[in-house]
Amino acid sequence: MTDIKFTKTHEWARLEKDGTVTIGITDHAQHALGDMVFVEQPEKGEPINAGKECAVIESVKSASDIISPLSGEVIATNDEIVENPEILNKDPQNSGWLFKIRPSNIKELDELMDTEAYEKYLADTSH
Repeated sequence: MTDIKFTKTHEWARLEKDGTVTIGITDHAQHALGDMVFVEQPEKGEPINAGKECAVIESVKSASDIISPLSGEVIATNDEIVENPEILNKDPQNSGWLFKIRPSNIKELDELMDTEAYEKYLADTSH
């Protein structure tokens, strides 16, 4: 998955072949949060901005805001995780995706970390 990028707030963004971007939370995030119980997603057609809150996930431990890694328009949401939030715990980077956007500035992806940089960030911040 070379096209997947990560944020310091533990979201991931994957550039798809059609130019859209799929967004979700990292495996690290779901482990830290624990068992997911609720997901509130942005609305289809809603504009979102990089670095701004756009969704909420709740676990048995706490609620957490989802910060969008990119700016754009929401074009799809994962209805399956609304009905079954535990999918976020089982498969956060595939079937547990949160929403898809049509990015307004694809260059924002360049500001995110690749897998190697994200793993280093996790190692550096876990001390």
